[in-house]
This record gives sequence, C-alpha cells and structure tokens, in this order.
Amino acid sequence: MPEPHIYLMIAAFLTTTVMMFVIWLVSERIGNAGIVDVAWGFGFAVVALVDAALAYLHGWGNFSRSALILIMVAFWSLRLGFFLAFRFKRMWPEEDGRYKKYRQDWGARASLGLFLAFEMQAILLASLTLPFALALTNANQQINFFEIAGFVIWLVAFVCETVSDQQLEGFKSRRLEAGHAGQVNEVNQVSQVCQVGFWNYSRHPNYFFEWLVWLAFFCFSLGSPGGIYSIYCPLLMLFFLTKVTGVKATEEQAVRSKGQAYIDYQRTTSAFVPWFKRS
Repeated sequence: MPEPHIYLMIAAFLTTTVMMFVIWLVSERIGNAGIVDVAWGFGFAVVALVDAALAYLHGWGNFSRSALILIMVAFWSLRLGFFLAFRFKRMWPEEDGRYKKYRQDWGARASLGLFLAFEMQAILLASLTLPFALALTNANQQINFFEIAGFVIWLVAFVCETVSDQQLEGFKSRRLEAGHAGQVNEVNQVSQVCQVGFWNYSRHPNYFFEWLVWLAFFCFSLGSPGGIYSIYCPLLMLFFLTKVTGVKATEEQAVRSKGQAYIDYQRTTSAFVPWFKRS
C-alpha cells in the first residue's frame, strides 16, 4: 500500500491541473495571461489546505506539526499571492511583457501554447509540495531540531522578502510621483535603478529570500521520514529563479529599459546573494 504522502501528492497534481485549467479559461476570456502569476502565488496555500484536509480526514500526521507547516505555507503563499494580485491590478489591462512577446512569437498557436504553459506550471507547483505532504503525514509526536531550524529560516526569509518587496515598491512609487510632478527629466541615470536597503547588496534580494523560503521548507521536511528526497525542491527553485524566469528574464528586461544605469549596477552589485559592493 502506498505511503500516505503519495496520496497527498496525487491530490496535489489533480488540484493544480484543474486549477490552472480554470485560470487558462479566465485568461482567454479577459485576454491577459498575467493572471497565471497570481494563481501561482495562491496555489501553494490551496494545495496545502487540500492536503491538510485529506490528512485530517484519514487521521494522518500530528496536529502541532501540521499547524506549523500550514502557518508557514499559508502566510508565505498568501503574501506572495496578494503581492502578485496587486501588481496584476496595477498593470491592468496591460499584459505582462513576457506574455505579450509569447503571443507575438506564437501567433495563432498562442492560445494552445499558453494552455500547455499553464499546465506545466501546474505540474511544477504540485511537484514542489512534497515537503508539505511529508510533514502533514508525519505522526511523530515530537517537534525536532530540523523543524525548529526550518521555521526559524522561514521566518527570517519571509520577513526579509516582504521588506525587499516593499523597498522596491516604495522606490517605484517615488519615481512615479516625480514623473507626475514633471521632474522626470531631472532624475539622473543612477536613480533609475533601485539601490535602497537590500537592493544595495543584491540585484535580486526578493528572489534570494524566496529561495531561502524553499530551503526552509526542505529543512523542515528533514524532520520527517523521506525528507531528504525533497532536496530537489530548493535546487529546482534555485535553477528557475536564477536561470529561467527570475534573474535571467528580469535582467534582460532591465538592461533594455534602463540601459547603462543598469549595466553599471550589474558591475558593482551581487546578482543573487546579498553581499558588499564591488568597487
């Protein structure tokens, strides 16, 4: 008979594929694929709640451990989801440049291509929930060192990611206000790039702390049997955040929009891990 966490993983895949299919239908109706980013943010909380409900109905797991992992996932996922939702609303009805370019490249096949892309995100989202499934089905009554360490890492990462996002949004708001006041021509090149707070030590502190959250989930899962196998989760997220949708795509767009100011920023500032400036 399969282990309990296998059933939760199957439920996760079913949940995310149906959810992303519905989101694709919505995106086709409104003509804006950017809504998938919002679904991604909220999706982890949805899966965690479905898994927790199934674990409770079957009598799997331990209440304290389940409550702890649910708090971690829910607070992080809901914060990310609302942050992306507000960004989507701010851009509306403009579609994110990534999806506009996708539509241009794929032409008449864009609708099918986006459907497949949405479902690929569903599969990725579900596959990343293994640490949650392991924790929710662990019946051990004692909270151990790995789980405590994982929670501490998560708390630091959650707070710092929230702060870095607020620093960036505050910077953008100040530039927007300057533009509305007719001062945009007086803004020099350096001030086109956010170098406030964490952004003075990393070009992408939000992505770094996002990855640290996944490292925390992995650490927490080490307190459960089979937790070591979830090592692929932080590794996979590190790859995507640095080589695919995160740093790589953001940097390409930043160089196009900010030019030499961003190139100078690249020369002096760490790309990912916050570190001291280079001369």
